[in-house]
Amino acid sequence: MSNPIWGIDLGGTKIEGVILPSINDARPLLRTRIDTEAGKGYGHIVQQIKKLVDTMQQQSGLTPGRIGFGTPGELDPRLQTMKNCNSTALNGQPLKKDLETALHVPVVLANDANCFALAETHWGVVKQQVPDARVVFGIIMGTGVGGGIVINGQVWNGRHGIAGEWGHNFLDESGGPCYCGKTGCVEKVLSGPALQEYYTRLTGQFFSLKQIVAGYTAGTDAAAGETINRLTHFFGKAVSVVTNLLDPDVIVVGGGVGNISVIYTTGVESLKKHIFNNGIEVPVLMPALGDSAGVFGAAALVAEGALH
Repeated sequence: MSNPIWGIDLGGTKIEGVILPSINDARPLLRTRIDTEAGKGYGHIVQQIKKLVDTMQQQSGLTPGRIGFGTPGELDPRLQTMKNCNSTALNGQPLKKDLETALHVPVVLANDANCFALAETHWGVVKQQVPDARVVFGIIMGTGVGGGIVINGQVWNGRHGIAGEWGHNFLDESGGPCYCGKTGCVEKVLSGPALQEYYTRLTGQFFSLKQIVAGYTAGTDAAAGETINRLTHFFGKAVSVVTNLLDPDVIVVGGGVGNISVIYTTGVESLKKHIFNNGIEVPVLMPALGDSAGVFGAAALVAEGALH
C-alpha cells in the first residue's frame, strides 16, 4: 500500500488518530484515541500526542510521511505560534515546531472547523449531495461558533489563518461581552451556552439546550419558543454576511446547535430575507460524518493539495 494518510484530532479531553488508505478511500486502517490530560500542561499534551503516534506506528506497522492535525485554534502564519485556542495551554506555543521535533516528521495544522469542512467535502454530505461544489462553507455551532472554508477541495486559511472565523463577527448587542474583547459576537448569540443564557434571562431558570428544544417542540414553553425563534432569526442574519461574501455552493452546519431541525426550515427562510439576492438556492445541509469529521479532515490535510 502506498502513502496512507495520517490524521490527529487534538481535542480538549481526547486526542484521536486515524490512518486512511488515501484521499479516495476513507475506510480506516487504524483508528484510536487517548486522553489529552490538558490539565498537566502544554509539554504533557505534546508527549501525549507522541505517545499516540508511537502506538499507531506499533499497531499498524506503518510510518507516516506527514501527519495532519486538527487543532482547537489557529497557527499564526507569521509568528508560528498558536492563537484563539479554547484549550488555553496551547496559546502562544510553537506547536508545529514542537510536534515536528517530537515526532521527527513534517506536520500540517488546521483548526477543527477547517477539518470539519474538508472532511464533509471529500467524504461526507457534500460528496453525497453536491459533488460538483467548488466553494463549501462549514459551520460549527456548539459550545462555540466557528467555520471553515474549502475552495476546490482545499482549505482556505487566509493571510492570518483566520479565514472562516465568522463566530467573532458582530451580530447583535444583546449578545453581550465576549471573551475575545468585543460585544455582540455571533458566538454570544448562536452558541449553545448563549441560547441557554438567553432562556435563563427570560425565565430565571437554567434549562439545557435539549430541554429548551423539547419545550419549543411541544409548544408548552413560551420562553423556549422565543429562544428558538431568536436562533433562527439571527442564524439567517449571521449566515447572510458570509453568503454575500463567499456565495458558496453549499453550507454544512455541524455542532450540537446544528442538530436543531428548524435551522433548516425557518432558519433558511431567515437567510433568504437577509442576503443581497432574490432568494437563495444554496443548500444548507446537516453533516454526514458525525464525530469522524474532525479526525478524517485532519488526515485529508496531508493529501496532495488539500491546504492552500
